[in-house]
Amino acid sequence: MKRKPVKRSLTIMLALMLSLALAACSGNSGNNESAPTAQPADSTQAPQNEATLNPDEPAWKLDTSPIDLTWFVGANWYAHSWGESLTSKYITEKTGVNVKLEVPSGEANEHITLMMTSGQLPDLISMGSWETAVKKLWEGDHVYALNELADQYDPYFYKVAGDGTLKWYRQENGNTYGIPNDSYSPNLMHETGMTAANQTFLVRKDLYEEMGSPDLSTPEGFLNALQLFKDKYSKYKGQPMSPFFAQGNVPYGMTEYLHNLLAIPHEKDGKVYDRVTDPEYIAWLKTFRTAYERGLINVDFLVDSDTQVEEKTNNARYFMMIREWSGMTAVNPMLAAGTNPDSYYIAVDGPQNSSGDSAKLFPGNMDGWMVTMISKSTKNPERAIRFLTYLSSEEGQHDLFLGKEGETWETVDGKPQLKADMLNLIESDIETLEKQYGVLDTYWMMRNPVIVNQWRPEKAPVIKQMEDFANAQADIDSGIYKGLDPLGDSEVAVAWSRISQNWEEVLPELITAKDEAAFDKIFASFLERRDSYGFQQVMEFRQAELDVRKAKMAD
Repeated sequence: MKRKPVKRSLTIMLALMLSLALAACSGNSGNNESAPTAQPADSTQAPQNEATLNPDEPAWKLDTSPIDLTWFVGANWYAHSWGESLTSKYITEKTGVNVKLEVPSGEANEHITLMMTSGQLPDLISMGSWETAVKKLWEGDHVYALNELADQYDPYFYKVAGDGTLKWYRQENGNTYGIPNDSYSPNLMHETGMTAANQTFLVRKDLYEEMGSPDLSTPEGFLNALQLFKDKYSKYKGQPMSPFFAQGNVPYGMTEYLHNLLAIPHEKDGKVYDRVTDPEYIAWLKTFRTAYERGLINVDFLVDSDTQVEEKTNNARYFMMIREWSGMTAVNPMLAAGTNPDSYYIAVDGPQNSSGDSAKLFPGNMDGWMVTMISKSTKNPERAIRFLTYLSSEEGQHDLFLGKEGETWETVDGKPQLKADMLNLIESDIETLEKQYGVLDTYWMMRNPVIVNQWRPEKAPVIKQMEDFANAQADIDSGIYKGLDPLGDSEVAVAWSRISQNWEEVLPELITAKDEAAFDKIFASFLERRDSYGFQQVMEFRQAELDVRKAKMAD
Protein backbone atom coordinates (compact mmCIF):
# COMPACT_ATOMS: atom_id res chain seq x y z
CA MET A 1 0.00 0.00 0.00
CA LYS A 2 1.39 3.40 -1.01
CA ARG A 3 1.71 6.16 1.54
CA LYS A 4 1.81 9.88 0.90
CA PRO A 5 5.38 11.15 0.88
CA VAL A 6 6.51 13.30 3.83
CA LYS A 7 9.48 15.47 4.29
CA ARG A 8 12.64 13.50 5.06
CA SER A 9 13.65 15.71 8.02
CA LEU A 10 10.27 15.21 9.71
CA THR A 11 10.52 11.46 9.21
CA ILE A 12 13.96 11.37 10.79
CA MET A 13 12.81 13.55 13.73
CA LEU A 14 9.75 11.39 14.46
CA ALA A 15 11.79 8.20 14.25
CA LEU A 16 14.36 9.62 16.63
CA MET A 17 11.70 10.71 19.16
CA LEU A 18 10.02 7.31 19.00
CA SER A 19 13.25 5.41 19.54
CA LEU A 20 14.15 7.61 22.54
CA ALA A 21 10.71 7.09 24.04
CA LEU A 22 10.94 3.35 23.61
CA ALA A 23 14.41 3.31 25.13
CA ALA A 24 13.15 5.27 28.13
CA CYS A 25 10.24 2.87 28.63
CA SER A 26 12.52 -0.09 28.35
CA GLY A 27 14.97 1.39 30.82
CA ASN A 28 12.29 2.14 33.39
CA SER A 29 10.75 -1.31 33.31
CA GLY A 30 13.96 -3.30 33.37
CA ASN A 31 16.51 -1.06 35.03
CA ASN A 32 17.87 -2.62 38.23
CA GLU A 33 18.31 0.83 39.74
CA SER A 34 14.58 1.52 39.85
CA ALA A 35 12.32 0.07 42.51
CA PRO A 36 8.62 -0.56 41.98
CA THR A 37 5.92 1.35 43.78
CA ALA A 38 4.46 -0.15 46.92
CA GLN A 39 1.45 -1.23 44.89
CA PRO A 40 1.70 -3.54 41.86
CA ALA A 41 1.54 -1.93 38.45
CA ASP A 42 -1.92 -1.36 37.06
CA SER A 43 -2.87 -3.71 34.25
CA THR A 44 -2.84 -0.78 31.86
CA GLN A 45 0.72 0.05 32.88
CA ALA A 46 2.21 -3.40 33.22
CA PRO A 47 5.98 -3.84 32.93
CA GLN A 48 7.21 -4.22 29.39
CA ASN A 49 8.22 -7.86 29.89
CA GLU A 50 4.71 -8.90 30.99
CA ALA A 51 4.27 -10.76 27.72
CA THR A 52 7.21 -12.99 28.67
CA LEU A 53 6.01 -13.61 32.25
CA ASN A 54 4.43 -17.05 32.49
CA PRO A 55 2.83 -18.17 35.77
CA ASP A 56 3.90 -21.70 34.87
CA GLU A 57 7.56 -20.80 34.30
CA PRO A 58 10.15 -19.36 36.73
CA ALA A 59 11.05 -15.80 35.75
CA TRP A 60 14.64 -15.92 37.02
CA LYS A 61 15.62 -17.45 33.66
CA LEU A 62 14.70 -14.18 31.91
CA ASP A 63 17.74 -12.42 33.38
CA THR A 64 20.83 -14.22 34.63
CA SER A 65 23.19 -11.26 34.36
CA PRO A 66 25.59 -10.83 37.32
CA ILE A 67 24.12 -9.06 40.33
CA ASP A 68 24.95 -8.77 44.05
CA LEU A 69 22.27 -9.15 46.73
CA THR A 70 22.99 -8.60 50.42
CA TRP A 71 21.31 -11.10 52.76
CA PHE A 72 21.01 -10.51 56.51
CA VAL A 73 20.72 -13.74 58.50
CA GLY A 74 19.47 -12.99 62.01
CA ALA A 75 21.63 -15.54 63.84
CA ASN A 76 24.92 -14.33 65.31
CA TRP A 77 26.21 -17.91 65.36
CA TYR A 78 25.79 -18.44 61.60
CA ALA A 79 29.32 -18.80 60.29
CA HIS A 80 28.94 -19.67 56.61
CA SER A 81 29.82 -17.49 53.64
CA TRP A 82 28.76 -17.40 50.00
CA GLY A 83 31.12 -17.75 47.09
CA GLU A 84 33.61 -20.20 48.58
CA SER A 85 31.56 -23.40 48.61
CA LEU A 86 30.88 -25.40 45.47
CA THR A 87 27.10 -25.11 45.92
CA SER A 88 27.07 -21.33 46.27
CA LYS A 89 29.33 -20.92 43.24
CA TYR A 90 27.10 -23.22 41.23
CA ILE A 91 23.94 -21.27 42.10
CA THR A 92 25.62 -17.95 41.31
CA GLU A 93 26.78 -19.25 37.93
CA LYS A 94 23.28 -20.54 37.20
CA THR A 95 21.19 -17.54 38.31
CA GLY A 96 23.68 -14.69 38.12
CA VAL A 97 22.97 -13.83 41.77
CA ASN A 98 25.94 -13.44 44.08
CA VAL A 99 24.98 -13.28 47.74
CA LYS A 100 26.78 -11.23 50.35
CA LEU A 101 25.80 -12.74 53.70
CA GLU A 102 25.63 -10.54 56.79
CA VAL A 103 25.12 -11.65 60.40
CA PRO A 104 24.67 -9.55 63.54
CA SER A 105 27.51 -9.26 66.02
CA GLY A 106 25.01 -9.29 68.88
CA GLU A 107 21.23 -9.45 69.14
CA ALA A 108 19.55 -9.65 65.75
CA ASN A 109 16.63 -7.52 66.92
CA GLU A 110 18.89 -4.67 68.01
CA HIS A 111 20.95 -4.89 64.85
CA ILE A 112 18.02 -4.77 62.44
CA THR A 113 16.31 -2.02 64.48
CA LEU A 114 19.36 0.19 64.02
CA MET A 115 19.26 -0.53 60.30
CA MET A 116 15.60 0.45 60.18
CA THR A 117 16.44 3.73 61.89
CA SER A 118 19.16 4.46 59.35
CA GLY A 119 16.88 3.54 56.46
CA GLN A 120 19.55 1.29 54.99
CA LEU A 121 18.53 -2.35 55.05
CA PRO A 122 20.02 -5.37 53.24
CA ASP A 123 18.21 -6.62 50.13
CA LEU A 124 17.07 -9.84 51.83
CA ILE A 125 16.37 -10.28 55.55
CA SER A 126 15.89 -13.55 57.43
CA MET A 127 14.71 -13.20 61.03
CA GLY A 128 13.30 -15.59 63.61
CA SER A 129 9.52 -15.70 63.20
CA TRP A 130 9.16 -14.84 66.90
CA GLU A 131 11.42 -11.76 66.80
CA THR A 132 9.81 -8.39 67.57
CA ALA A 133 11.66 -6.79 64.65
CA VAL A 134 9.65 -8.86 62.16
CA LYS A 135 6.40 -7.03 62.95
CA LYS A 136 8.26 -3.71 62.95
CA LEU A 137 9.57 -4.41 59.47
CA TRP A 138 6.07 -5.20 58.24
CA GLU A 139 4.18 -2.43 59.99
CA GLY A 140 6.85 0.20 59.35
CA ASP A 141 6.66 -0.30 55.57
CA HIS A 142 10.30 -1.40 55.43
CA VAL A 143 9.70 -4.52 53.34
CA TYR A 144 7.74 -5.33 50.19
CA ALA A 145 4.55 -7.35 50.05
CA LEU A 146 5.74 -10.52 48.35
CA ASN A 147 2.42 -11.03 46.62
CA GLU A 148 2.70 -7.58 44.97
CA LEU A 149 6.23 -8.28 43.76
CA ALA A 150 5.09 -11.67 42.49
CA ASP A 151 2.21 -10.09 40.58
CA GLN A 152 4.59 -7.62 39.00
CA TYR A 153 7.71 -9.67 38.37
CA ASP A 154 7.23 -13.41 38.91
CA PRO A 155 3.77 -15.01 39.21
CA TYR A 156 5.49 -18.42 39.36
CA PHE A 157 6.13 -17.51 43.01
CA TYR A 158 2.58 -18.61 43.86
CA LYS A 159 3.25 -22.11 42.57
CA VAL A 160 6.23 -22.68 44.84
CA ALA A 161 5.49 -20.59 47.94
CA GLY A 162 2.43 -22.62 48.88
CA ASP A 163 -0.99 -21.09 49.40
CA GLY A 164 -1.17 -22.41 52.96
CA THR A 165 1.97 -20.57 53.99
CA LEU A 166 0.99 -17.37 52.22
CA LYS A 167 -2.44 -17.49 53.85
CA TRP A 168 -0.95 -18.15 57.30
CA TYR A 169 1.28 -15.07 57.10
CA ARG A 170 -1.30 -12.89 55.35
CA GLN A 171 -1.92 -9.66 57.25
CA GLU A 172 -5.17 -7.76 57.71
CA ASN A 173 -4.43 -5.66 54.62
CA GLY A 174 -4.34 -8.82 52.51
CA ASN A 175 -0.57 -8.80 51.97
CA THR A 176 2.10 -11.35 52.86
CA TYR A 177 5.52 -9.91 53.70
CA GLY A 178 7.60 -12.96 54.54
CA ILE A 179 8.08 -16.59 53.60
CA PRO A 180 9.19 -19.03 56.33
CA ASN A 181 11.60 -21.93 56.31
CA ASP A 182 10.85 -25.19 58.13
CA SER A 183 7.10 -24.55 58.03
CA TYR A 184 4.83 -27.53 58.70
CA SER A 185 1.06 -27.78 58.46
CA PRO A 186 -0.81 -30.24 60.73
CA ASN A 187 -2.27 -31.97 57.67
CA LEU A 188 1.18 -32.48 56.21
CA MET A 189 2.52 -33.88 59.49
CA HIS A 190 -0.37 -36.33 59.73
CA GLU A 191 0.16 -37.44 56.11
CA THR A 192 3.95 -37.80 56.17
CA GLY A 193 4.71 -38.64 59.80
CA MET A 194 7.33 -35.88 59.74
CA THR A 195 6.51 -33.81 62.83
CA ALA A 196 9.71 -31.80 63.29
CA ALA A 197 9.37 -32.42 67.03
CA ASN A 198 12.66 -31.43 68.57
CA GLN A 199 12.17 -31.62 72.34
CA THR A 200 13.48 -34.65 74.22
CA PHE A 201 14.58 -35.70 77.68
CA LEU A 202 18.10 -37.11 77.29
CA VAL A 203 20.36 -39.23 79.49
CA ARG A 204 23.93 -40.43 79.07
CA LYS A 205 23.43 -43.99 77.85
CA ASP A 206 26.21 -45.89 79.63
CA LEU A 207 25.66 -44.16 82.97
CA TYR A 208 21.88 -44.52 82.82
CA GLU A 209 22.06 -48.22 81.99
CA GLU A 210 24.71 -48.89 84.62
CA MET A 211 22.36 -47.33 87.16
CA GLY A 212 19.71 -49.86 86.12
CA SER A 213 17.72 -47.56 83.81
CA PRO A 214 15.88 -45.85 86.69
CA ASP A 215 12.38 -44.43 86.33
CA LEU A 216 12.70 -40.66 85.92
CA SER A 217 9.03 -39.98 85.22
CA THR A 218 7.83 -39.54 88.81
CA PRO A 219 9.11 -37.12 91.47
CA GLU A 220 10.14 -40.07 93.66
CA GLY A 221 11.99 -41.85 90.84
CA PHE A 222 13.62 -38.61 89.72
CA LEU A 223 14.91 -37.81 93.23
CA ASN A 224 16.05 -41.41 93.83
CA ALA A 225 18.06 -41.39 90.59
CA LEU A 226 19.68 -38.08 91.53
CA GLN A 227 20.55 -39.49 94.95
CA LEU A 228 22.13 -42.58 93.39
CA PHE A 229 24.03 -40.34 91.00
CA LYS A 230 25.37 -38.23 93.88
CA ASP A 231 26.37 -41.26 95.94
CA LYS A 232 28.09 -43.28 93.22
CA TYR A 233 28.53 -41.42 89.95
CA SER A 234 29.36 -37.75 90.56
CA LYS A 235 32.69 -38.71 89.00
CA TYR A 236 32.33 -41.19 86.16
CA LYS A 237 35.02 -42.72 83.96
CA GLY A 238 37.53 -40.18 85.15
CA GLN A 239 35.37 -37.09 84.65
CA PRO A 240 33.49 -34.86 87.10
CA MET A 241 29.80 -35.00 86.19
CA SER A 242 26.91 -32.55 86.43
CA PRO A 243 23.53 -34.04 87.30
CA PHE A 244 21.19 -31.91 85.20
CA PHE A 245 20.90 -29.37 82.39
CA ALA A 246 17.89 -27.47 81.03
CA GLN A 247 18.24 -25.83 77.63
CA GLY A 248 17.34 -22.17 77.59
CA ASN A 249 17.25 -22.07 81.39
CA VAL A 250 14.12 -20.47 82.87
CA PRO A 251 12.20 -19.07 79.86
CA TYR A 252 12.43 -22.25 77.82
CA GLY A 253 13.74 -25.42 79.43
CA MET A 254 12.20 -24.94 82.87
CA THR A 255 8.94 -23.40 81.69
CA GLU A 256 7.46 -24.06 78.24
CA TYR A 257 9.56 -27.19 77.63
CA LEU A 258 8.78 -28.68 81.05
CA HIS A 259 5.08 -27.89 80.50
CA ASN A 260 5.17 -30.01 77.34
CA LEU A 261 6.95 -32.90 79.06
CA LEU A 262 4.16 -32.84 81.65
CA ALA A 263 1.47 -32.72 78.93
CA ILE A 264 -0.08 -29.62 80.47
CA PRO A 265 -2.93 -28.40 78.23
CA HIS A 266 -2.71 -25.15 76.29
CA GLU A 267 -6.41 -24.43 76.56
CA LYS A 268 -9.45 -25.63 78.46
CA ASP A 269 -13.02 -25.30 77.19
CA GLY A 270 -11.82 -23.12 74.32
CA LYS A 271 -10.01 -20.69 76.62
CA VAL A 272 -6.24 -20.20 76.78
CA TYR A 273 -4.93 -21.93 79.90
CA ASP A 274 -2.50 -20.44 82.43
CA ARG A 275 0.06 -23.26 82.36
CA VAL A 276 2.39 -21.69 84.95
CA THR A 277 -0.17 -22.18 87.71
CA ASP A 278 -1.01 -25.79 86.79
CA PRO A 279 -0.76 -28.04 89.88
CA GLU A 280 1.31 -30.65 88.00
CA TYR A 281 3.89 -28.03 87.08
CA ILE A 282 4.00 -26.60 90.59
CA ALA A 283 4.51 -30.12 91.99
CA TRP A 284 7.53 -30.64 89.74
CA LEU A 285 9.02 -27.24 90.57
CA LYS A 286 8.77 -28.30 94.21
CA THR A 287 10.53 -31.55 93.26
CA PHE A 288 13.43 -29.50 91.89
CA ARG A 289 13.40 -27.45 95.12
CA THR A 290 13.67 -30.66 97.15
CA ALA A 291 16.53 -31.84 94.93
CA TYR A 292 18.36 -28.59 95.57
CA GLU A 293 17.72 -28.76 99.32
CA ARG A 294 19.22 -32.26 99.41
CA GLY A 295 22.26 -31.18 97.42
CA LEU A 296 21.29 -33.36 94.45
CA ILE A 297 21.38 -30.50 91.94
CA ASN A 298 23.08 -27.13 91.98
CA VAL A 299 22.37 -23.89 90.19
CA ASP A 300 25.00 -24.37 87.49
CA PHE A 301 22.30 -25.32 84.97
CA LEU A 302 20.83 -21.84 85.48
CA VAL A 303 24.09 -19.91 85.31
CA ASP A 304 26.47 -21.86 83.03
CA SER A 305 27.66 -19.88 80.02
CA ASP A 306 27.22 -21.21 76.49
CA THR A 307 30.91 -22.09 76.46
CA GLN A 308 30.60 -24.12 79.66
CA VAL A 309 27.51 -25.92 78.38
CA GLU A 310 29.27 -26.77 75.12
CA GLU A 311 32.36 -28.06 76.94
CA LYS A 312 30.30 -30.26 79.25
CA THR A 313 28.12 -31.56 76.42
CA ASN A 314 31.05 -32.36 74.14
CA ASN A 315 32.63 -34.38 76.95
CA ALA A 316 29.36 -36.05 78.03
CA ARG A 317 29.57 -34.54 81.49
CA TYR A 318 25.82 -34.15 82.03
CA PHE A 319 23.82 -37.06 83.41
CA MET A 320 20.42 -35.92 82.13
CA MET A 321 19.21 -33.01 80.04
CA ILE A 322 16.05 -31.26 78.96
CA ARG A 323 17.51 -30.72 75.53
CA GLU A 324 16.51 -30.45 71.86
CA TRP A 325 17.85 -33.50 70.06
CA SER A 326 18.85 -31.49 67.00
CA GLY A 327 21.54 -29.83 69.09
CA MET A 328 23.14 -33.25 69.60
CA THR A 329 23.47 -34.29 65.94
CA ALA A 330 27.16 -33.42 65.84
CA VAL A 331 27.94 -34.42 69.42
CA ASN A 332 26.40 -37.89 69.58
CA PRO A 333 28.36 -39.39 66.63
CA MET A 334 31.54 -37.85 68.03
CA LEU A 335 30.92 -39.41 71.45
CA ALA A 336 30.02 -42.77 69.89
CA ALA A 337 33.33 -42.74 68.00
CA GLY A 338 35.36 -41.77 71.10
CA THR A 339 37.13 -43.70 73.83
CA ASN A 340 33.82 -44.32 75.64
CA PRO A 341 31.60 -45.39 72.71
CA ASP A 342 28.45 -45.75 74.88
CA SER A 343 28.78 -42.26 76.34
CA TYR A 344 26.36 -40.72 73.84
CA TYR A 345 22.86 -39.59 74.78
CA ILE A 346 19.54 -41.36 74.34
CA ALA A 347 15.97 -40.10 74.72
CA VAL A 348 13.90 -41.58 77.55
CA ASP A 349 10.73 -40.70 79.42
CA GLY A 350 11.48 -37.76 81.68
CA PRO A 351 9.16 -35.99 84.13
CA GLN A 352 5.49 -36.87 83.59
CA ASN A 353 2.26 -35.74 85.19
CA SER A 354 0.67 -37.70 88.03
CA SER A 355 -1.50 -39.62 85.54
CA GLY A 356 1.60 -40.89 83.76
CA ASP A 357 0.59 -39.34 80.43
CA SER A 358 3.19 -39.30 77.67
CA ALA A 359 4.75 -35.96 76.85
CA LYS A 360 3.01 -33.68 74.37
CA LEU A 361 5.92 -32.15 72.55
CA PHE A 362 5.75 -29.16 70.26
CA PRO A 363 5.83 -30.21 66.60
CA GLY A 364 6.72 -28.00 63.70
CA ASN A 365 4.15 -25.36 62.87
CA MET A 366 3.05 -22.97 60.18
CA ASP A 367 5.19 -20.18 61.62
CA GLY A 368 8.32 -22.10 60.70
CA TRP A 369 11.67 -21.02 62.06
CA MET A 370 12.91 -17.95 60.20
CA VAL A 371 10.99 -15.62 57.92
CA THR A 372 12.67 -14.16 54.82
CA MET A 373 11.68 -10.74 53.49
CA ILE A 374 12.69 -8.32 50.71
CA SER A 375 13.51 -4.84 51.97
CA LYS A 376 12.45 -1.63 50.29
CA SER A 377 16.09 -0.53 50.39
CA THR A 378 16.87 -2.95 47.58
CA LYS A 379 17.53 -1.51 44.13
CA ASN A 380 16.68 -4.84 42.55
CA PRO A 381 13.27 -6.02 43.79
CA GLU A 382 12.59 -7.93 40.58
CA ARG A 383 15.78 -10.00 40.89
CA ALA A 384 15.16 -10.47 44.64
CA ILE A 385 11.66 -11.93 44.25
CA ARG A 386 12.81 -14.11 41.36
CA PHE A 387 15.73 -15.40 43.42
CA LEU A 388 13.41 -16.24 46.33
CA THR A 389 11.07 -17.99 43.90
CA TYR A 390 13.97 -20.05 42.55
CA LEU A 391 15.16 -20.98 46.06
CA SER A 392 11.60 -21.96 47.06
CA SER A 393 11.11 -24.19 44.02
CA GLU A 394 12.00 -27.86 43.92
CA GLU A 395 14.83 -27.01 41.53
CA GLY A 396 16.30 -24.46 43.92
CA GLN A 397 15.84 -26.73 46.94
CA HIS A 398 17.59 -29.50 45.01
CA ASP A 399 20.51 -27.22 44.11
CA LEU A 400 20.84 -25.86 47.66
CA PHE A 401 20.63 -29.24 49.34
CA LEU A 402 22.52 -31.53 46.96
CA GLY A 403 24.83 -29.18 45.10
CA LYS A 404 26.15 -29.92 41.62
CA GLU A 405 25.51 -33.17 39.81
CA GLY A 406 28.59 -35.30 39.29
CA GLU A 407 30.56 -33.47 41.97
CA THR A 408 28.44 -33.82 45.10
CA TRP A 409 25.53 -36.02 44.00
CA GLU A 410 24.64 -38.69 41.48
CA THR A 411 21.57 -40.63 40.41
CA VAL A 412 21.28 -44.14 41.87
CA ASP A 413 18.30 -46.33 40.93
CA GLY A 414 16.58 -43.29 39.49
CA LYS A 415 16.94 -41.26 42.68
CA PRO A 416 19.41 -38.44 43.39
CA GLN A 417 21.67 -39.01 46.36
CA LEU A 418 24.89 -37.63 47.77
CA LYS A 419 28.08 -39.30 46.61
CA ALA A 420 29.99 -41.63 48.91
CA ASP A 421 32.70 -39.11 49.73
CA MET A 422 30.03 -36.61 50.82
CA LEU A 423 28.43 -39.23 53.07
CA ASN A 424 31.83 -39.94 54.60
CA LEU A 425 32.30 -36.25 55.38
CA ILE A 426 28.92 -36.16 57.16
CA GLU A 427 30.29 -38.73 59.59
CA SER A 428 33.87 -37.50 59.83
CA ASP A 429 34.17 -33.80 58.97
CA ILE A 430 30.92 -31.86 58.76
CA GLU A 431 32.84 -28.56 58.82
CA THR A 432 34.63 -29.37 55.55
CA LEU A 433 31.38 -30.60 54.03
CA GLU A 434 29.73 -27.26 54.72
CA LYS A 435 32.62 -24.92 53.98
CA GLN A 436 34.02 -26.60 50.87
CA TYR A 437 30.85 -28.08 49.37
CA GLY A 438 27.96 -26.20 51.03
CA VAL A 439 25.45 -29.05 50.75
CA LEU A 440 22.73 -30.32 53.10
CA ASP A 441 21.77 -27.67 55.66
CA THR A 442 24.55 -25.15 55.05
CA TYR A 443 22.16 -22.58 53.55
CA TRP A 444 18.97 -23.30 55.49
CA MET A 445 17.32 -19.88 55.21
CA MET A 446 14.75 -21.07 52.64
CA ARG A 447 14.73 -24.77 53.54
CA ASN A 448 11.50 -26.64 52.88
CA PRO A 449 11.77 -29.95 54.77
CA VAL A 450 8.90 -31.50 52.84
CA ILE A 451 11.03 -31.24 49.72
CA VAL A 452 14.58 -31.79 50.97
CA ASN A 453 13.91 -34.65 53.37
CA GLN A 454 13.36 -36.98 50.39
CA TRP A 455 17.07 -36.56 49.61
CA ARG A 456 18.36 -36.57 53.18
CA PRO A 457 20.72 -39.46 53.96
CA GLU A 458 19.59 -41.98 56.54
CA LYS A 459 20.48 -40.70 59.99
CA ALA A 460 22.97 -42.53 62.16
CA PRO A 461 21.32 -44.75 64.80
CA VAL A 462 22.62 -42.51 67.62
CA ILE A 463 20.65 -39.62 66.09
CA LYS A 464 17.64 -41.50 64.79
CA GLN A 465 16.79 -42.89 68.25
CA MET A 466 16.29 -39.36 69.59
CA GLU A 467 14.33 -38.22 66.54
CA ASP A 468 12.03 -41.25 66.59
CA PHE A 469 11.35 -40.77 70.29
CA ALA A 470 10.39 -37.12 69.74
CA ASN A 471 8.18 -37.95 66.74
CA ALA A 472 6.33 -40.56 68.79
CA GLN A 473 5.50 -38.01 71.49
CA ALA A 474 4.74 -35.06 69.23
CA ASP A 475 1.41 -33.34 69.74
CA ILE A 476 0.84 -32.64 66.06
CA ASP A 477 -2.03 -30.22 66.49
CA SER A 478 -0.33 -28.11 69.17
CA GLY A 479 1.80 -26.08 66.76
CA ILE A 480 -1.00 -23.52 66.69
CA TYR A 481 -0.13 -22.55 70.29
CA LYS A 482 3.43 -21.53 69.53
CA GLY A 483 4.11 -17.82 69.75
CA LEU A 484 0.83 -16.60 71.23
CA ASP A 485 2.60 -14.05 73.40
CA PRO A 486 2.54 -10.35 72.44
CA LEU A 487 5.72 -8.96 70.87
CA GLY A 488 6.92 -5.46 70.07
CA ASP A 489 6.51 -2.29 72.08
CA SER A 490 2.73 -2.15 72.51
CA GLU A 491 1.35 -1.78 76.02
CA VAL A 492 0.45 -5.45 76.31
CA ALA A 493 3.85 -6.50 74.90
CA VAL A 494 5.63 -4.36 77.49
CA ALA A 495 3.48 -5.93 80.20
CA TRP A 496 4.44 -9.43 79.02
CA SER A 497 8.10 -8.45 78.86
CA ARG A 498 8.01 -7.31 82.50
CA ILE A 499 6.25 -10.51 83.57
CA SER A 500 8.72 -12.71 81.68
CA GLN A 501 11.72 -10.90 83.09
CA ASN A 502 10.36 -11.20 86.60
CA TRP A 503 9.70 -14.93 86.11
CA GLU A 504 13.33 -15.43 85.11
CA GLU A 505 14.31 -13.91 88.44
CA VAL A 506 11.68 -15.73 90.50
CA LEU A 507 12.12 -19.33 89.32
CA PRO A 508 15.70 -19.66 90.68
CA GLU A 509 14.35 -18.27 93.96
CA LEU A 510 11.69 -20.97 93.98
CA ILE A 511 14.21 -23.76 93.38
CA THR A 512 16.56 -22.46 96.08
CA ALA A 513 13.78 -21.66 98.61
CA LYS A 514 14.62 -22.98 102.10
CA ASP A 515 11.35 -24.90 102.48
CA GLU A 516 7.96 -25.43 100.84
CA ALA A 517 6.34 -22.61 102.82
CA ALA A 518 8.94 -20.19 101.48
CA PHE A 519 8.29 -21.55 97.97
CA ASP A 520 4.55 -20.87 98.32
CA LYS A 521 5.15 -17.35 99.59
CA ILE A 522 7.54 -16.48 96.73
CA PHE A 523 5.13 -17.89 94.16
CA ALA A 524 2.10 -16.07 95.59
CA SER A 525 4.06 -12.82 95.56
CA PHE A 526 4.97 -13.37 91.91
CA LEU A 527 1.32 -13.91 90.96
CA GLU A 528 0.37 -10.62 92.63
CA ARG A 529 3.08 -8.74 90.74
CA ARG A 530 2.09 -10.49 87.54
CA ASP A 531 -1.46 -9.23 87.89
CA SER A 532 -0.28 -5.70 88.61
CA TYR A 533 1.87 -5.75 85.47
CA GLY A 534 -1.18 -6.52 83.30
CA PHE A 535 -1.41 -10.31 83.03
CA GLN A 536 -5.14 -10.20 82.31
CA GLN A 537 -4.45 -8.12 79.18
CA VAL A 538 -1.80 -10.68 78.13
CA MET A 539 -4.32 -13.51 78.45
CA GLU A 540 -6.86 -11.55 76.41
CA PHE A 541 -4.22 -10.99 73.72
CA ARG A 542 -3.37 -14.70 73.66
CA GLN A 543 -7.02 -15.61 73.33
CA ALA A 544 -7.58 -13.18 70.47
CA GLU A 545 -4.46 -14.45 68.68
CA LEU A 546 -5.54 -18.07 69.13
CA ASP A 547 -9.01 -17.31 67.76
CA VAL A 548 -7.43 -15.71 64.66
CA ARG A 549 -5.19 -18.72 64.12
CA LYS A 550 -8.08 -21.15 64.45
CA ALA A 551 -10.01 -19.15 61.86
CA LYS A 552 -7.04 -19.30 59.46
CA MET A 553 -6.72 -23.05 59.89
CA ALA A 554 -10.44 -23.46 59.25
CA ASP A 555 -10.33 -21.53 55.95
